Amino acid sequence: MKVKIDVECTPEEARAFLGLPDVAPLQQEMMAGLQGKMAKAAKAMNPEEMMKTVFPAGAEGLADMQKAFWSALGDADQSGKTK
Repeated sequence: MKVKIDVECTPEEARAFLGLPDVAPLQQEMMAGLQGKMAKAAKAMNPEEMMKTVFPAGAEGLADMQKAFWSALGDADQSGKTK
């Protein structure tokens, strides 16, 4: 026997029903802070400082993240499962 239930609700209603926190104010605050840092770096017109704002670990951190990404992809077998 199959039972199918369709529930129509907004993401906000779903979060409230499941008891999950509303992170929208935190996200807005973080984005405002990032926007301020990017604007400050843009005024200096220093591309290196702008990249440090987005990627605090610098180019090395970005390269490490890329290596980890490719390593994770390399560990996947043909079926899409990791070893």
